Amino acid sequence: MLSVSNLSVQFGKRILFDEVNTKFQTGNCYGIIGANGAGKSTFLKILSGKQDPTSGQVHLEPGKRMSVLSQNHNEFDDFPVLETVVMGNKELFEIKKQIDALYADYTDENAEKIGELQIVFEEMNGWNADSDAAAMLSNLGISEDLHYTLMKDLDGKQKVRVLIAQALFGNPDVLIMDEPTNDLDFETINWLENFLANYDNCVIVVSHDRHFLDAVCTHISDIDFGKINHYSGNYTFWYESSQLAAKQRAQQNKKAEDKKKELEEFIRRFSANVAKSKQATSRKKMIEKLNVEDIKPSSRRYPAIIFERDREAGDQILNVEGLSKEFEGEKLFDNVHINLNKGDKVAIISKNSRAVTAFYQIISGNSEADGGKFSWGVTTTQSYLPLDNSSFFQNGELNLVDWLRQYAQTEEEREEVFLRGFLGKMIFSGEEALKKSNVLSGGEKVRCMLSRMMMKRANILLLDEPTNHLDLESIQALNNSLINFKGTVLLSTHDHEFAQTVANRIIELTPKGAIDRYTTFDEYLSDKKIKELRDSMYS
Repeated sequence: MLSVSNLSVQFGKRILFDEVNTKFQTGNCYGIIGANGAGKSTFLKILSGKQDPTSGQVHLEPGKRMSVLSQNHNEFDDFPVLETVVMGNKELFEIKKQIDALYADYTDENAEKIGELQIVFEEMNGWNADSDAAAMLSNLGISEDLHYTLMKDLDGKQKVRVLIAQALFGNPDVLIMDEPTNDLDFETINWLENFLANYDNCVIVVSHDRHFLDAVCTHISDIDFGKINHYSGNYTFWYESSQLAAKQRAQQNKKAEDKKKELEEFIRRFSANVAKSKQATSRKKMIEKLNVEDIKPSSRRYPAIIFERDREAGDQILNVEGLSKEFEGEKLFDNVHINLNKGDKVAIISKNSRAVTAFYQIISGNSEADGGKFSWGVTTTQSYLPLDNSSFFQNGELNLVDWLRQYAQTEEEREEVFLRGFLGKMIFSGEEALKKSNVLSGGEKVRCMLSRMMMKRANILLLDEPTNHLDLESIQALNNSLINFKGTVLLSTHDHEFAQTVANRIIELTPKGAIDRYTTFDEYLSDKKIKELRDSMYS
C-alpha cells in the first residue's frame, strides 16, 4: 500500500532517520511512537509529501488516495463548512468545480464535456457527497445549522472537528493523522475511536492519548535509534511487552523455560483482552506468535515521579458549600457542594474546561468565588499544578538547579548535589540541569512543575491537565505514580486512560450544580441515567 525505501533525514550533524525501509499495509492502523524529538511529526510530513527527505523515497501504490489531517486550523477560513469537508477528496472536489464552471458558462460545446465529467462524478459517488459530508459532521458534533457557515466563524474546537471530517471524507486508502484527539471531548474521541477501529484501509497516527492508541491500533511503530520497527498489538501491549523484555534481559541467570512460561502467560492475558474491531482476530494471531526477543531494547528514559507525604491527612479533607462562579456573563458552575474523603482520587470534569480551571483556582486560593465557601482540613497540605504555569518561569535567567532550589524544604535539599540528583531522575541530567528556564519546552516545564510538587511532599495533589505537553514516557510515569500515591488526588485530564486508572470518584461541574459519583470513569460515561442527568444539567 505505502512503502518507504532507504529513507534518511539529517539536520546538520544530527541524523533523525538512517536508511529506513518499511511498509504500511491496508487494513492496519499504525500508532507512531517515539521520544520527544525522535521525528514523529517529521516522518508524517515526509509520508504526506509536505517535506522532502535527505535521501530515499516514499511510494504510494498507483490509484490509491491519501488523506492528511490538516494542522493549520485557519487554512480553510474562507470556505463554508460543508464544502471544506468535501474538499477532503481533492479529485472529487475538482471535478465538481469543473462541472459547476461549465454549467455557469453553458454552451453546446460544453455539454459533451459535462456529460463525461458527470459519469466520473457518479462513479465516485459524487451525488451523495454533500449528504455524506453532512452525516459525518453531525456524528462529530457539528450541528446542521453550522454546515453552511464559513470556517472562520467557528471556534477552535469546532474547526478541529470539521478538519477531522475532511480527513475521513471519501474513504481514503491511506489516512494520516497527527494528534487527532487534541481539543476533542470524550464523546467525540469515542466516536472517532469506533470509526477507526472498524476502518478497512490504512491508518497512520501520532497521538499521546494511550486510550486512543489502545482502541484503534493494530500495530505500534516505534521510532528509535534512527529506525522504525513495527510491533503487532496496541500501545499497552507494546509498553508492557517492552517492560517484560527489559526485565528478562536483566535476568541473566533465569532459566530459559521460566522465561518462556512468563512470556506465554503474558501473551495469554493480552490475547484474551484484544479490543473489539474487524482486526481483532488477525491481531490476536499476531500476538500469539510474539517472541520476546522481537522487542528491541529502547533508548527511552522514564522520569522517576514519586509523590511522598510529610504526614498523613486526617479525616477532614475538603468541604465545599454552595460554590459558584461566572465568567464574562457565562455561568461556569453554581451551587456546588462537595465533601472529600481521605483516599479519594477524583476526576473533575465539565463540558466547559474553564469551569474546571476556575474551580482549581478558587480552592487553591488563587481566585475568589462569586458565592459559597470552602475549607481544607487542618491536617491537609496541598500541592497544585495549574493549567497555566507561566508565572513560575518569569525569571527566565535562573538555571534549573536554582529554579528548583526555590522550593527546597530543608538545608540538604538546597545543596547542589541533591538538586542535580533530583533533576537527573526527572531526565535533566548533566549540563541539562544548568539550562536557563526561559529556553524550556512545554514538556520540560511540566516536568519542572512536577519536581516542585514532589519537593513539597503534600498529602493533597491538585492537577489541572497534567499530561499537556508531556511525552508518552512521562505520561506513563506520572500515571503510575498517581495510582500508587497514598494521599488524595483531584485531577482533570483529557487523557481517558488517566481518568480511568486513577480516579475512584467522578465530579462533574455544571451550570446547575455538580454531579458526584463514586464510580470509574468508563462506568460514568456509559451510565444511561447519568447521561440523561448530564444533558439536563447543561440545558
